[in-house]
Amino acid sequence: MKVKVTVRRREPEAESVEIGTPFIKLGDFLKFSNVAESGGMAKNMVADGEASVNGEVCFQRGKKLVPGDTVEVGGRRYRVAAGS
Repeated sequence: MKVKVTVRRREPEAESVEIGTPFIKLGDFLKFSNVAESGGMAKNMVADGEASVNGEVCFQRGKKLVPGDTVEVGGRRYRVAAGS
């Protein structure tokens, strides 16, 4: 008897990060979500291509993120959410 097994890679759950403004810049988001300890660290992470926005590597520290955008860095996913 043969059994077919399908293995699917499970995507990591996205941690929701609420912002109280219409948008936030990527560098500021990395600091706000405690991914980067400082602005200099955030700048280097983006320059080194360590951050992806909506599945694409982003080299723009000033990239505007809006609620619904997804940021992936260091194997973790974050979803930008509108604050109340």
